[in-house]
Amino acid sequence: MSGLRILLVSRDLMVGSRLAGLARAAGATCEQRHAAGATADGFDVVILDLQGLPAVAAAIQGLRAAGPEAATPKLVAFGPHVATGLLEEARAAGADAVVSRGEILGSFAAVLDRVRG
Repeated sequence: MSGLRILLVSRDLMVGSRLAGLARAAGATCEQRHAAGATADGFDVVILDLQGLPAVAAAIQGLRAAGPEAATPKLVAFGPHVATGLLEEARAAGADAVVSRGEILGSFAAVLDRVRG
């Protein structure tokens, strides 16, 4: 995973800090932005926090439309395991992986390996 560039879109500073630490431990870099309209240019993977996101499908479609398909980063959406509606909406909108908050924090490297093929 060395050299992997990750964009985290989340307003949660605690989750951001934990994921940034996990990324560093895996040899990747992680940049956090708070707005769902953030551009994904130059990133290999986008991790999108669904909690508190007003329009899940629009956020995912906006990230997908940001550039040419060949340069489009893989998109991982996560949220509380009890928010099944949000998780399903992200899946239907085209996220490459949809996981619970516990899975992204507990199995970070495995989730990234899964989306990167």
